[in-house]
Amino acid sequence: MNRLGAFYDRFILPHPWIVLALFALLLALTALRFDQFRLDASAESLVLENDRSLEQYRQVNQTFTTSDDFLVVTYTPNEPLFTTEGLSRLRALRDDLQALEAVGSTNSILNVPLLHSPDLTLDTVDSEIKTLDEHDIAPQTARQALLDNPMYPNLLLSEDAGTTAIQVNLPTPDRYFDLLNQRNELREKVNRGEASEAERTQLEQTSDEFIRYTEQLGEERDATINQVRAILEQYRDHASIHLGGVPMIVADMIRFIENDLSTFGFGVLAFLLLTLAIIFRQWRWVVVPLLCCGFTVWLMVGFLGWAQWPVTVISSNFISLLLIMTLSLTIHLIVRYREFQHDEPEAAPNNILRNTLMTMIRPCFYMAITTIVAFGSLTFSGIRPVIDFGWMMTLGLTVAFLITFLIFPALLSLLPPPIDQRVSSDKVPFTDAFARFTERFSGTVLVSSGVIAVLCVIGLNRLTVENSFIDYFKSSTEIHQGMVTIDDRLGGTTPLDVVITDQPAPANANTDPFASDCDPFVEDCGDEEYRDTWYTYQKMRQLGEVHDYLHSLPETGKVLSIQTTLDLLAQVNGGEPLDALELAFVPAAVPDDLQDILLTPYISEEQDKARFSIRILETMPDLRRQELLDDIRHHLSTELGYDRDRILLSGMTVMYNNMLQSLFDSQIKTIGVVFGAILVMFLILFRSVKLALVGMAPNLIAAGSVLGLMGWLGIPLDMMTITVAAITVGIAVDDTIHYIHRFKTEFAKDGDYLATMHRCHRSIGQAMFYTSLTIIAGFSILVLSNFIPTIYFGLFTGFAMFMALLGALTLLPRLIILVRPFNAR
Repeated sequence: MNRLGAFYDRFILPHPWIVLALFALLLALTALRFDQFRLDASAESLVLENDRSLEQYRQVNQTFTTSDDFLVVTYTPNEPLFTTEGLSRLRALRDDLQALEAVGSTNSILNVPLLHSPDLTLDTVDSEIKTLDEHDIAPQTARQALLDNPMYPNLLLSEDAGTTAIQVNLPTPDRYFDLLNQRNELREKVNRGEASEAERTQLEQTSDEFIRYTEQLGEERDATINQVRAILEQYRDHASIHLGGVPMIVADMIRFIENDLSTFGFGVLAFLLLTLAIIFRQWRWVVVPLLCCGFTVWLMVGFLGWAQWPVTVISSNFISLLLIMTLSLTIHLIVRYREFQHDEPEAAPNNILRNTLMTMIRPCFYMAITTIVAFGSLTFSGIRPVIDFGWMMTLGLTVAFLITFLIFPALLSLLPPPIDQRVSSDKVPFTDAFARFTERFSGTVLVSSGVIAVLCVIGLNRLTVENSFIDYFKSSTEIHQGMVTIDDRLGGTTPLDVVITDQPAPANANTDPFASDCDPFVEDCGDEEYRDTWYTYQKMRQLGEVHDYLHSLPETGKVLSIQTTLDLLAQVNGGEPLDALELAFVPAAVPDDLQDILLTPYISEEQDKARFSIRILETMPDLRRQELLDDIRHHLSTELGYDRDRILLSGMTVMYNNMLQSLFDSQIKTIGVVFGAILVMFLILFRSVKLALVGMAPNLIAAGSVLGLMGWLGIPLDMMTITVAAITVGIAVDDTIHYIHRFKTEFAKDGDYLATMHRCHRSIGQAMFYTSLTIIAGFSILVLSNFIPTIYFGLFTGFAMFMALLGALTLLPRLIILVRPFNAR
């Protein structure tokens, strides 16, 4: 401590202008890359570390020439749709959308093939297929033809024909996939240790280029979505219109987060400013803490820009948390400074400041270290954005501590505050009421804590991870309304692909269809016969069974597969199912311009794979994704006879479910690491097993209370609330360390536990109360967000602060008095 005091005496306190000038240069340097600070809500930002689901998803899309890169416009006209005027309005809307530069194509009831001609057969399908765009078809005839088609109802047209959809395709340029594949190949080489120095340099260059190109595509897509919205506004007078689709959801999530970072960021600062002004009533005690908070955020944003380290949906709240932690540090310094002013009113301001720094740097350092441990535990999670969040907070807390003990004293040296007469009054602070309650109702404190602990355990057992993506958004948002419309009327929201690989023929199998007595073209030859094609009676019958099973599930909406195409061709065939010979010639019978609609999305002859495209009903109250996926795998393997290694489940549903299901394991692992590490830290800091265990109690209650409350309220763990427990522990640890450190200091004066408790509540208790009050007030503004996870974050952060304060002012002192870990001198 002598060396530290000498450092302040020699460098910081005598030369505040030099310190601030050097710091200003650092701020200017980091500001150069503010424009590189970015948000990432892509699929890569929400997957597990080393999760192959994203790569499998991309491979499936490439194999079957499909993509989720499209917008969905739901259109429910005020007047009947199938009239000349109604179809004309729809066509005008479609044409305006298709005219946009970024739009590759559109699909709607206007351009899909109709099956209504009496002359239509398998032989004439190429010449008799008609569309509303190219042929003069009566609206009611088109309506019936679309509803009779097994492919369009519940997809492009609702079953009552009152709502239709326009699929606006936004093709991703080939350059994106070229850069992606090149980066992944180089990354795998590096991970295997096989990359040369040149390849490592190339990986860095390719990664930078991929990031820049992704940002460019994101900006272009945002502009396109804004153009689409502007077009839709022109047609809302005649119809109820909603916009949906994965690109729109990603764009709106980023918009919500940016809005929360800017609008609510300034709102939180305003609330903090107001609360600080009410508590301390001196402009220095408002400006200095806010400058320290602002500088911390400034440096971190600049660093993330320099490092090209994107902020994800999960880590977007790191700014709010840095405000919490930095403010907590500065408030503790302010309260201690004011106490020294009261005790030594004639002392020079720099001496008071030095005493404050020397007194508080040790507990604040302990606080910062243990909080870093709490957030550092998130790096043990298997979820990439949670890991990034842990590292960001670890670095941010380090910056916050350094700024607090370098910039705070420099600013205060230039702006020494006058003595606050309210501090020197004999009025007992409000926090002493907690001390009196703890002294008088000691049994009540212990019993209540035990009851809370039991309720926490029960609530933890009720905690789930199954939630619907739609629940992230308020019902007033376009995302929510669009999902509801698509789910209710157009066959479901979230995509799920079931891919089955064909059974390979044995080495001794005869692949000649005419080499046996059984002719597979005209009869069912059973599993013992193999042909190098999917279009046999046996295989199509099996795929039909899979289709029927998937369609029967209550969680699924629209199911598309080769069976849908066969049903369509059977309808063309006069309503008779295709026989084995007709099945064999299906690829030849389907016109070339319909192959990409009817065949290639469902059958890949080159890779021997069949695909079932499913839409999951996100609005289903009892949706259980993991249970659904397990049931599908079990039924296909046990009931329908497919080997498990031939079954692949892919798509957004799988990736999102993988992340959700990892939350339980991640949460348990994270909490275990947190408490284990903090217990070790307490043992090192306090050098007492008794005191370490006593210090753990309020932390356990605070973390358990938040998770238990979520369980009791039925709020599931999701990609945001997973961090709440670690945040709670970090907050509760701050109060615990400060209180125990002060208790130890005060106890040495007279060796009286009760008197020491009262003195601590009147001193450090005030700082803890002010910190909690300021943060609770500041973060209450987050309830106005449109992003439900942000609302939960604000509410649970406030609740965490309340429980941490309550535990530190009641349970903690009661346990100290009960255990008596200090020896009177």
